Amino acid sequence: MTAILDVERLSVDFSTPRGRLHALRDVSLAIQPGTIMGVVGESGCGKSTLINSILGLLPANARIAGGEARFHGRNLLAMSPGELRDIRGRRITAVFQDPMTALNPVFSIGTQMTAIQYRSGASTREKRRRATEYLAKVRIPDPEQRLAQYPHQFSGGMRQRICIAMALLAEPDLLIADEPTTALDATLELEMLGLLRDLQREAGCAVLFVSHHLGAVARLCDEVSIMYAGELVERGSVRDIFHDARHPYTRALLTCDPAGIRAKTRTLPTIPGGLPDLRHVPSDCIFRPRCLERFHRCAERPPEHALGACHRAACHKAELLAPLERAEA
Repeated sequence: MTAILDVERLSVDFSTPRGRLHALRDVSLAIQPGTIMGVVGESGCGKSTLINSILGLLPANARIAGGEARFHGRNLLAMSPGELRDIRGRRITAVFQDPMTALNPVFSIGTQMTAIQYRSGASTREKRRRATEYLAKVRIPDPEQRLAQYPHQFSGGMRQRICIAMALLAEPDLLIADEPTTALDATLELEMLGLLRDLQREAGCAVLFVSHHLGAVARLCDEVSIMYAGELVERGSVRDIFHDARHPYTRALLTCDPAGIRAKTRTLPTIPGGLPDLRHVPSDCIFRPRCLERFHRCAERPPEHALGACHRAACHKAELLAPLERAEA
């Protein structure tokens, strides 16, 4: 099956007053039609840089240092601004993490949902009908009447649902969701994940779901890619990652997940140390200073080991580590 999005050896640098920062290095992942790919990692691991590279939204001080991001076989990174505009908002759409700032406060919801359909060629009446239809799909009560209301008249959870509706109005091939549940409480988060999964199945689109919340990824995604300090260190199915993680960083993230803690404790587990200075990327394993499994071979950069049909991990001990004991996800 041909991937909808195929990112191959993507590298991105940023120019800073203190030197060039190597934000992404040789990141590769592929998203198949109709699937949901989760991208997980600590803050600063490169998740947002990855999606901004795909969308062509990198700042002026960024530079693509290598690699490709092919959408239906076409390299997004080599497209002109006009070519990207033809794809963004139509074939690739996005939902961002802060629903409070994603909508324009001075225009009604109906105006914004009508305006976003400017490429469709339909009449204004038809556009408003479709806006009403999609508000109903994301479970906004009295959708036709609420088109006349403004963003401040909706709760945070309702605004995020409206953003999802707007992203799906274009019937895209790929939806990019950048931590869309971060600003929501636990109850709303569960509701949002279920809604997103239902709508994804109905629309048949692929989803790139970026998050630091392991529980959300386990509930929603089909495949998972784990990022650390600008590198992809492990990838596989949800079952591979949550039941047979082989990279020490992935295992540390799972250990720190409160959902996996079985005994009562007053001290939550953490990963010691911090992210490396990406202006001076070390030549050894990027996770070595924080790794509890390190040994002499970690002075060499580890290759990516194939552990199953789609399970890969960049660690010298990947084939030796036993499955991590943890509570059921």
